[in-house]
Amino acid sequence: MLQEASLTGFLRTILIILLVYYGIKILSRIFAPYLVRYMSKKMQEKFGGQFQQQQDPRPQHKEGETVIDKVPNRDSSSNKKVGEYIDYEEID
Repeated sequence: MLQEASLTGFLRTILIILLVYYGIKILSRIFAPYLVRYMSKKMQEKFGGQFQQQQDPRPQHKEGETVIDKVPNRDSSSNKKVGEYIDYEEID
């Protein structure tokens, strides 16, 4: 069954594409200010929290106490034997 493209089908497809394009364009103009306002509020809260942490750091430990933030992995073994040393001479 071979179907042929008709002019009405082509025009209908073009019309649907244009309606979707203009629909998205209109909806983005309506909802873009709300989206930008929401995003700016979230970024303001995030930066405000970081600023507050830098201004008023609350120490979790007593003064003079040693604090280790990260414990190194004991599983990693280094291979000391890298390769064979080859002696060479420079040629002028």
